[in-house]
Amino acid sequence: MLHVTLQPNYGIAILEPDGALSEADFLEAKAIIDPYIAESGGLKGVMIYTKEFPGWESFNALLTHLSFVQEHHKFITKVALVTDSVIGNLITPLVTHFVSAKVQLFAYEDAQSAKAWLLDSE
Repeated sequence: MLHVTLQPNYGIAILEPDGALSEADFLEAKAIIDPYIAESGGLKGVMIYTKEFPGWESFNALLTHLSFVQEHHKFITKVALVTDSVIGNLITPLVTHFVSAKVQLFAYEDAQSAKAWLLDSE
């Protein structure tokens, strides 16, 4: 499951995976995020907040995730990956080559710093 919390007063969304991600998770995320993007033009940031990366339920879930990223990255200024997973260290440099958003890795305990970075206008 993917918990999506939109904070429209800040212009950010917080994504919290809880278990393997499904196709439905990304469709539900779109239903929450897309109306805000249509109204405001984009998000200042997205925080992906998870102690460990949960993976995907299926290959189709992975493809839906990649499609979600492709459709949304140009409307997001910054992505804060807040995790203690070793995947974070591996994926952060790779992701920066494929998305227009600035991406920064934070320790799981450092969510407040991640949010401050998302809100910083630099």
